[in-house]
Amino acid sequence: MTTNAPRPEVLRYTAFSSAPDGGNPAGVVLDATALDDNDMLAIAADLGYSESAFLTAPPEDLGGQEGRAYSIRYFSPKAEVPFCGHATVATAVALAERIGPGELVFATRVGAVPVEVAEEGGTVRATLTSVEPHIEEIADADLTEALAALGWPAADLDPAFPPRIAFAGARHLVLAAATRARLADLAYDFARLEALMHRLDLTTVQLVWRESATVFHVRDPFPVGGVVEDPATGAAAAAFGAYARELGLVPEDAVLTLHQGEDLGRPGELTVMLRTGDPRVRVSGTGARIS
Repeated sequence: MTTNAPRPEVLRYTAFSSAPDGGNPAGVVLDATALDDNDMLAIAADLGYSESAFLTAPPEDLGGQEGRAYSIRYFSPKAEVPFCGHATVATAVALAERIGPGELVFATRVGAVPVEVAEEGGTVRATLTSVEPHIEEIADADLTEALAALGWPAADLDPAFPPRIAFAGARHLVLAAATRARLADLAYDFARLEALMHRLDLTTVQLVWRESATVFHVRDPFPVGGVVEDPATGAAAAAFGAYARELGLVPEDAVLTLHQGEDLGRPGELTVMLRTGDPRVRVSGTGARIS
């Protein structure tokens, strides 16, 4: 951005909550044409949210309706990330308020991500469809280091949920707590976990506790982004949906509810939808502008 160029408007929206003080806040720049990488990183760092989203014109081969297709990039306060679910939802809600609900498509670093936006009784809900996910095992030594950084004894894990690294746009280590109390007690070694996550190319650690067959509580440490904890994590929710389906922990066709942010005082709700015959994962949530 040249010194004479006007600073673009930076919007503030929350995702996965219809209340401005719930869910996960994100910065949204609807026209980032004049910004370079350093400008986007500086804006994200100034906001201090876990991620901010920046839109520019779409590539020619993206498809989608004219005026409803965009390139999108995501920056945390410390670095660019390949994909961010909550900032995608926040951006979709912001666009819907300006061009109306309907279908959108975003060109991300990991592929095209379509989003369907609908208005329900005055509340805007966005549903993103992930890129094709995959799951991989984690080495025993890396798991031991992750648990040590978290301060979690191995006995506090739920044996029904094997630790795995899951990807649906970004890589997340999935660890399941045996009790809600274990999940609530989160005080980890920031530098130690950050170093491991950089080595394994992880975006967050998805900590999960199962309340019922389809209801989960989750938390996401995010030290690689310069944030102790992400209040609501759409990319991790998509990765978790793929993980749970592949390991047979939920049906191939299922709707899961993830509660996140309660322990931070920013409650949010993420809906994860799995469909038979489609490996992709859909993540849905409401959003609201932060005044």
